[in-house]
Amino acid sequence: METEKLQKIDLTVEQESMNTMFEKALFNPDNVSLFLRICRLLLSLLAIGLAVYMFKYAARGGLPSWQHRAVFTSVMLILCFAYIPFRFRGKKMHWLFNVVPLALSIWVLVYVFIAFPAISWRQGNASQTDMIMATILVFLVIEGVRRTVGSAMAFVTLFFWVYIFIGPWFPGLLAHPGFTYRKMTDTMFITTNGIFTTPIYIAASVLILFLIFCSLLLKTGAAQLFIELAFAVTGTKRGGPAQAAVLSSALMATITGNGAANATMTGSFTIPLMKKVGYKREFAGAVEAVASQGGQIMPPVMGAAAFIMAEYTGIPFIKIAGYAFVPACLYFVVAGVVIYLQAKRQGLEGLAREQLPDFWQVMKKRGYLLIPMFIIVFVMVRGYSPMMAGFWAINSVLFLSLLKKETRMSFVGFLAALEESMQGAIGTVMACAGAGIITGAVIMTGLGIRFSRLAIQLSGGELLPMLLMIMLASIILGMGMPTVSAYVILATVAVGALIRIGVPVLAAHFFVFYFGIFSGITPPVAITAYITAGIAGANPLKTAWQSMRIGAAAFILPYMMVYNPALLLSGTLLSIVTGILTAFVGLVAFAAFIQGYLITAASWWQRIMLLISAFSLVYLGGLTDAAGFAVLAVVVIIQLNTLNKQKKAEVPKTAGMGK
Repeated sequence: METEKLQKIDLTVEQESMNTMFEKALFNPDNVSLFLRICRLLLSLLAIGLAVYMFKYAARGGLPSWQHRAVFTSVMLILCFAYIPFRFRGKKMHWLFNVVPLALSIWVLVYVFIAFPAISWRQGNASQTDMIMATILVFLVIEGVRRTVGSAMAFVTLFFWVYIFIGPWFPGLLAHPGFTYRKMTDTMFITTNGIFTTPIYIAASVLILFLIFCSLLLKTGAAQLFIELAFAVTGTKRGGPAQAAVLSSALMATITGNGAANATMTGSFTIPLMKKVGYKREFAGAVEAVASQGGQIMPPVMGAAAFIMAEYTGIPFIKIAGYAFVPACLYFVVAGVVIYLQAKRQGLEGLAREQLPDFWQVMKKRGYLLIPMFIIVFVMVRGYSPMMAGFWAINSVLFLSLLKKETRMSFVGFLAALEESMQGAIGTVMACAGAGIITGAVIMTGLGIRFSRLAIQLSGGELLPMLLMIMLASIILGMGMPTVSAYVILATVAVGALIRIGVPVLAAHFFVFYFGIFSGITPPVAITAYITAGIAGANPLKTAWQSMRIGAAAFILPYMMVYNPALLLSGTLLSIVTGILTAFVGLVAFAAFIQGYLITAASWWQRIMLLISAFSLVYLGGLTDAAGFAVLAVVVIIQLNTLNKQKKAEVPKTAGMGK
């Protein structure tokens, strides 16, 4: 009998056409008036001009520091109000709600451009005009945050700004003497301690270059490369499409640095294939959400918060990326283990090799597009700044794209990619500006020091209770705002408390960084999980809960980084290897506890033993590690014995059927 020929699965990435203002202005697909086409063209040229200026700034410098940050923020506000219309309860509002903030943003841009350097001489003695412009800028940033990030963060930003003035009426440790409007203007607007503080500096120097790099790289067909590579490597394995979702999303998210955006890009391919091989809708959506959100912790690029961490800690970014590598690998490996266990429980297999792309053919066709990733690492290892790494990465993409016809960009496509990068940066820049207001308020009022004292008092100076408190704060903050904002707030008010009771600086920062990221898969506001649920046609809340189960490592890994310094490559070679091994085994035990399955289905008391084993392996120590391995070994022996009995019980039945 002839074997039916298997059809090769289609992994072609569809490129959207004419999705930028620049393309619409040139080709007029909406058939709009000439005036509107001119407005679109001017807006596009502003975005493209900013991208070109940022590229030039990386190569040769540009405006002085304060003016550079202020001009950058003002232009991004203009783009924000031009691209993102005012909406109330999902409905577009009157045109004045867009024109007024747009006009005010242009006014601020003109002012910050012409007021320098005189404004720098007025530090400590702000003029009446400075105070007016500072007020306008604060409210423009808050409105920009509301339009891009959401009302929750806009409210938090507004509250911290108002807190500068109403602090004297707060009780206990939250009270402060209060400040004048002139002092607020000085901090928030004239100096670089407020809106133009570290987050905006990072956005205006490093982040924007990596977003340009990402946009150009995706235009060359890198998305296709990542997806085909992932399926070529993992497609035949048990639960292959789900494993491919993890790998492709990790590859993609490490350059996008945005879990929600990555889920939208890769989820449309991976989720239908997962459903096709037998995974339930909620599980398929959850796998993509976990993989996409985890991309923010995967070197070499990671997300915006990682660059800010380098500034806060004074540790070079390449070292931050190096320290993050082992925990990131553990996270994705354990996610893969959970997927494997689920596939084994359901009896799911991988796809046939004939249906999948060939690894070497994929590498031959587009493999050279991976070179820019190595260039980023090489440049930073050589001691150059992330900004210079981004500069050379962009150059390498432009050069490599010319090598083959299928990766070559047209001039219009190149300009459209520049506009897309600026458009994609709006939300992150607004979040950074809002975080600047919060940071400025915390610095002015001394809230960070008082919060540290309060946390130490409530926890009794004990590490575990404090970690639990800060974990909850990180998750709650992360629910209503992007990672960069949640991280900046927690790094400002909470990290100090951990450092004061002896937690290493890097471990303290990674702790809040991780929990801020994984709030994106934590109900009830699991943004990334809700996006993938929409693609899968699944229940959003069920998908979010399933995401928590698959990403179980995310909720125990930060504790391991505090209690097990080997994960951050601290200690001797032997202790690092031992620490990584025990962490991996502990995470697998925790994943088996969550799934209720290891070698075979686990009973309730076996799951308790798996949990005990996982917690014993969190802390790096001889006795606890021995106990964790021993408990896990008992479960493995019991399950192997159970599996053998099941096989023996099946043999007579099979023999009887044969007779």
